[in-house]
Amino acid sequence: MNILHIDTCALGDVTGSRQSTAAVVAAQCPDGSARVVYRDLAAAPLSHISGPLLQVLRQQWDDSIPLNAEVRAEATLSQSLLREFRDADLVVLAAPLYNYSIPSVLKAWLDRLLHLAQAPGANDADASSACAGGKRLLVITSCCSPAAQPAQQRMMDEHEQHLARVFRHLGIAQPEFLRIATDDDGKLLMPDTLPTLAA
Repeated sequence: MNILHIDTCALGDVTGSRQSTAAVVAAQCPDGSARVVYRDLAAAPLSHISGPLLQVLRQQWDDSIPLNAEVRAEATLSQSLLREFRDADLVVLAAPLYNYSIPSVLKAWLDRLLHLAQAPGANDADASSACAGGKRLLVITSCCSPAAQPAQQRMMDEHEQHLARVFRHLGIAQPEFLRIATDDDGKLLMPDTLPTLAA
């Protein structure tokens, strides 16, 4: 099994999203037989897409203009990111709610995948090929506010719906979501469903 493990929270290993992604990955490969590719997008953030890089990803670059080393390296990295995603049997992704949206480091990662999927010649079948072979996506969502607040529940619902739409474009029709929350005292609430989802 190939597992792509992605963390995005900037607050370190004490956070619920990081603890949960680690628990899921550990449950999937107790004997160490799985191949795990790990990316900590908070510790090693991707640059946001520039105009020149966007032209390259969309195959609109004028071949008469030499690519500088920086753009060439970023284009190569983007292809590596797509390959990691496509080759994974299971993607375990942390997606905390930051300031009413996803972390910017996660947005930068998604932008790379989406622009490659939208490149000239890439049709719906090409985008959906990222899910070839029954790829499974488990998204760990979390927030800092108490889970019982109705407004917080609505924001988390919208957060997960947005991510589901994004990943449907990449060929994953039914991403699974595991919501991590805190109680009124700020204590982390780890769902009882974690062992089931990890299996």
